[in-house]
Amino acid sequence: MLRILIADDNPLVRSGVRILLEAHRGWVVCGEAGDGIEAIERAVSLKPDLLLLDISMPKLDGLDAAPVIREKVPGLGIIILTLHHSLDFARIASKAGVWGYVTKSLVASDLLPTIEAFESASSSSAPAD
Repeated sequence: MLRILIADDNPLVRSGVRILLEAHRGWVVCGEAGDGIEAIERAVSLKPDLLLLDISMPKLDGLDAAPVIREKVPGLGIIILTLHHSLDFARIASKAGVWGYVTKSLVASDLLPTIEAFESASSSSAPAD
């Protein structure tokens, strides 16, 4: 079971992404956050496998929250989910330890395959029992 946290300041985006994700067998949305500070708090308390993180959020943006979250929750995968079509933002995200970058305009075509790729990479790198 892949546990996913959604962090976006728009409740309609969170709701739509939740519906999309929960239709996928084996995935569950374990929580939501509406700003960067809340994303850090929820990531620490819920310990999800994956965080979908918006860049433009109040209190603390996603690019500033990502390295804090990576430090506090080692092993957590982060995929940026944003309106920004920016190579510069993608580079900054990569340096912050983000696993992937999906623009909201391509959610329908790119989000599920990106999460599936993350899930596959995570399971292949997990230690054997």
